[in-house]
Amino acid sequence: MSKISAAITAVGAYVPDYVLTNKMLESMVDTNDEWITSRTGIKERRILKDPSKGTSYLAIQAAKDLLQKTNLDPKEIDLLIMATATPDMPVAITSAYVATEIGAVNAFSFDLVAACSSFLFGMSTAARYIESGKYKKVLLIGADKMSSIIDYTDRTTCIIFGDGGGAVLFEPNQDGFGLQDEYLRTDGIGRQSLKIEAGGSILPASIETVSNKQHFVYQDGQTVFKFAVSNMADVSEKIMLKNNLTNDTVHWLVPHQANKRIIDATAKRMNLSDAKVMTNIQRYGNTTSATLPLLLNDYEKQLKKGDNLIFASFGGGFTWGAIYLKWAYNI
Repeated sequence: MSKISAAITAVGAYVPDYVLTNKMLESMVDTNDEWITSRTGIKERRILKDPSKGTSYLAIQAAKDLLQKTNLDPKEIDLLIMATATPDMPVAITSAYVATEIGAVNAFSFDLVAACSSFLFGMSTAARYIESGKYKKVLLIGADKMSSIIDYTDRTTCIIFGDGGGAVLFEPNQDGFGLQDEYLRTDGIGRQSLKIEAGGSILPASIETVSNKQHFVYQDGQTVFKFAVSNMADVSEKIMLKNNLTNDTVHWLVPHQANKRIIDATAKRMNLSDAKVMTNIQRYGNTTSATLPLLLNDYEKQLKKGDNLIFASFGGGFTWGAIYLKWAYNI
């Protein structure tokens, strides 16, 4: 009997209609389009403006897109993993609500939090469930309403993030397609460099924490950039060497969309041409857990069965890693 591997067999996505452009940000903070574009590669980002809707809305819409495209009965889903840094609320897991709302009544679910690496770590987790032989359909969703935790008077963070959601379906494969290898890392040295200071068990919400804007994302940009550039490039090169891949045999780099300069540095280390690098940061900004599935959705029609994909990500904590996956289908 052939070895079971976990293959992506479908993708779906959703981004809100509202577009926040660099020009619009010029009227909100001391910045300009040229400065933002040259340093990040971002031209615009999508924002979920309805205050009554949270990350679950983005996730549900992305899942529904996948279900509609595949005509999959949601009752067939065994497990739903929700990769997110912005759950709807503490304690009550967002994944359970998403599963109920899409009709995945036979699935158990859980949230997975690893900052911008949440979806990448979720891919590894989904694969282990599929490889066990017990689970046949695992829905992995990456979604974040980053606008809910961004201070739009802080020009160091408000220019970067956007809202969005993406979903992929993992199924068993015995023909050699799917997830082949991974190299995942974490290091607590990054705890203070990218964080939300208040709202957790160390510093619970209070009048003071709200007044001090301690419930918004804080980022030490230089430190994060330095670690992201070196570590995303390192793990991408290592996964190639480990699997005897070259710039000729890697068909696509699927990089986390945090900063165009980080993406370029990773591609350069892998000796890949721009034509092999998936990017949509210019349209969506950094959607955190949603960047990787949004890329797959945007590039799905260009992917061919057997293509070698390298996924790479870096996030707060610090968290980072790379995954080698062989694409399993043609459109």
